[in-house]
Amino acid sequence: MKLDILAFSVHPDDVELGAAGAMMMALAEGKKVGVVDLTRGELGTRGTPEIRQQEADAASLIMGLSVRENLGMRDGFFANDEAHQLDIITCIRKYRPEIVLCNALEDRHPDHGRAARLVADSCFYAGLSKIKTTFNNLNQDAWRPKNVFHYLQDRLLNPDFVMDITPVFEKKLQAIKAYSTQFYNPEFSGPETYISTPAFLETLISRHQLLGKIVGVQYAEGFQSEKNIGIRSFDHLIHQVT
Repeated sequence: MKLDILAFSVHPDDVELGAAGAMMMALAEGKKVGVVDLTRGELGTRGTPEIRQQEADAASLIMGLSVRENLGMRDGFFANDEAHQLDIITCIRKYRPEIVLCNALEDRHPDHGRAARLVADSCFYAGLSKIKTTFNNLNQDAWRPKNVFHYLQDRLLNPDFVMDITPVFEKKLQAIKAYSTQFYNPEFSGPETYISTPAFLETLISRHQLLGKIVGVQYAEGFQSEKNIGIRSFDHLIHQVT
């Protein structure tokens, strides 16, 4: 299945927090989008890998994803090395996305930046024909996405651009709350964590409002790019009301 957008997340729920809005906006335009989770989040304080998978399935249905899979890398202990790069390269060549979204290059959780570098490097290597990969016993053709964008996560970094997600913001919150063991849920009795407090979700909403305010919309998501970004028409810009 060829996808227009493929989002990578090191932990199930990273994509929901950072890029679910952009993905659902793309879906509303008729594009095909999917997610590849690198790990099962097995080091998470709350829940289990099995429950996290059920929550990811529920969030995927809410978002309307075309596909979602999990590579089963070791949470906390994956590396940006040949073996892990080949796993990512195989996925990129399998889905042939035009755009790849992945974790923030710098963040509170050390897995996020390491995963960002792993995916970005693999996107480049996926375009080299002398790197050989197979899928279903068939040789894969080289494929390099046109762009790799990093969604903002916990740290308030300066975005290179923001996307208006106002029409789908409430649905994004539903997808996040599908992870009922991870975020605030008075019906779950697990230990409190950094992301399980009511304040975390309140701050998340405020963050999206702040990013929206930059361009005069109600809610937005922010992204960074290691390449310069160009436009073909001024008509594609959001016209902020002054």
